[in-house]
Amino acid sequence: MSRFNGDWYSPTRLHDSPTQYHFPGDRFIPNRSLMDLDQAHTLLTSRTREVCNSTFSQDEYRRKLEENLFFDSEGRPFRMLVFRGSPKSSKKSIRFLDEMQQQDEAEALHNKNIKQFQYRHLPKKESRVLDAPRINDDYYLNIMDWGKRNILAIALGSDLYLWNAETGHSQKLMQVDDQEDYPTSIAWCEDGRRVAVGHLSSKLQLWDAETFKLIRSLEGHDDRVGIAAWNGQILTSGSRDKSIINHDVRARNSLTCRVQIHSQEVCGLKWSITGNKLASGGNENLIYIWEASKMCSSNFLHRFSGHQAAVKALAWCPYQPDVLASGGGTLDGCIKIWNIQKGTCINSIGANAQICGLEWNRHHKEILSGHGFSATGHQNELCLWKYPSMSKLGELKCHSSRVLHLSQSPDGSTVVSAGADETLRFWEVFGPPVTDSSRVSDLDSLLSFKRSLIR
Repeated sequence: MSRFNGDWYSPTRLHDSPTQYHFPGDRFIPNRSLMDLDQAHTLLTSRTREVCNSTFSQDEYRRKLEENLFFDSEGRPFRMLVFRGSPKSSKKSIRFLDEMQQQDEAEALHNKNIKQFQYRHLPKKESRVLDAPRINDDYYLNIMDWGKRNILAIALGSDLYLWNAETGHSQKLMQVDDQEDYPTSIAWCEDGRRVAVGHLSSKLQLWDAETFKLIRSLEGHDDRVGIAAWNGQILTSGSRDKSIINHDVRARNSLTCRVQIHSQEVCGLKWSITGNKLASGGNENLIYIWEASKMCSSNFLHRFSGHQAAVKALAWCPYQPDVLASGGGTLDGCIKIWNIQKGTCINSIGANAQICGLEWNRHHKEILSGHGFSATGHQNELCLWKYPSMSKLGELKCHSSRVLHLSQSPDGSTVVSAGADETLRFWEVFGPPVTDSSRVSDLDSLLSFKRSLIR
């Protein structure tokens, strides 16, 4: 009996010779019918080197040997002789081979992902278009934000609407009765239940998005509040009065910190993913980096002066907490990548157009920019850039006027752009890689032209 891979096999007889057996198992037994025993005896006993050629067929023997080594009894190929190391080093060798196999599998998966990524195509059309009448065509405002509960808040003139991305329904949250006033900034809190609304008249209000009621008004600014950003229960606002204010919305006296270091309007604010740093951009072309624990002393961490125009667009990298992207206005038209830990600019690319918004892709190392005015003709488009090389991957051109705002869905797959052409356009640009086998159906193509009102 012979054992092979844990199973017992009985040898099968070949012809009638008692010594001729064929094993389908893990060893080879020579076939005597292919051997010339007389010649073998002569070679062993003869003192002369010359031996006459006999009927012994070396080619036939080699062929039979290969058949038994590399093929089973049914003629199927298999690997019988596989070296797994000596008894002393068998465990180490097996472990080494397993590690090599895991590395090969990981490399194969990585190469597959790279191949899919290289052939990922940008959408040629938006997936949805909504009309946005009376949207304010003002670069310094920030009047659109997509909340964690999949509700998009957008200010149209003096009204503020909430559009539910799941149901497609919209409701009016509030309306400003004063003809000289209107919303100038919108920011959802982290739980998506409350929305902060800044006004032209310097008011800053907190609204309950579930009950549609005003929670409270926050004081402190003397001019329009063009930007707001949340960090937990801290609401930070920036104004044309050049000040930045931190409000603790849990306290009766909400104003906890006020700094005034920008020499012109504060038009950009962004808290880092970790919540320990704040980036602020101003109309005087400067960026300040603040540590949350030291803001009240006006002791900023860094001051960046690389842009040549107002800095509204700010975005922290979701997978490198110390990396910040910024975009300049019309006279600058550059996207810059900053290393906050070192306080240096690690990359700068000329987009040749006003940069109104920046959004990082959370699925791939990419960043999307929205553009406005340009002296070179490249305007009213969205551009996708590969990070960290900042090479351009493609452009999305559908707006007939400049792109004013960008916002990203909670799952990070869709980006909405608000244009001065009074439209909101939704782009499926941040989803997982699209393989060649994926195809858009005719029905999907027709639905991509769907157009409806936001109100």
